[in-house]
Amino acid sequence: MLVGVIVLFPKLENAKYIKNILIRNGVDVIAVHTSAAQAILTTETMEEGLIICGYRFRDMMYNELRDYLPDSFEMLLVVSQAHWDECDDNRVVKMAMPIKAFDLMQTVQTLLDSLERRKRRRKQKPRVRSEEDKKAISRAKEILMESHDMSEEEAHRYLQKKSMDSGTNLVEMARMVLDMYMGIVKI
Repeated sequence: MLVGVIVLFPKLENAKYIKNILIRNGVDVIAVHTSAAQAILTTETMEEGLIICGYRFRDMMYNELRDYLPDSFEMLLVVSQAHWDECDDNRVVKMAMPIKAFDLMQTVQTLLDSLERRKRRRKQKPRVRSEEDKKAISRAKEILMESHDMSEEEAHRYLQKKSMDSGTNLVEMARMVLDMYMGIVKI
């Protein structure tokens, strides 16, 4: 899955102008579109991202597009003063036209940093293990405690170390211990 920026304006030359500013400043632009439907299709291949867009497209308005976007997407709306007051969606960041390259890049960088922070928080959330996984870990620790005279803490540290050394997760390592033990018992 990709993470990046989509530029969406009804006039292709406006979209290319924004894209060129972004690329010159090191921002990865995934796609440039002139219709919201195209942008929606592109988001389906992405995990998260930023859409920089105008107010109205040939197939819908910016707020309708926002409703179709996953929560993992930010939207930067570039809007004229004539439509500024109409744009009061708190899920959208606005910039007034005409835009300055420096202001655009500061805003884009702030939004991309926000996406990156959210991504890190999601990755740091501890995974919830199923009851079956918990039982496998617990049973593997019991086996290690009985067969190697370890405390529960030592057995847990042993599983953790072996899982890190082998590049597997804790549940997989516990299952390997169980498989090995079951193989010995069956003989």
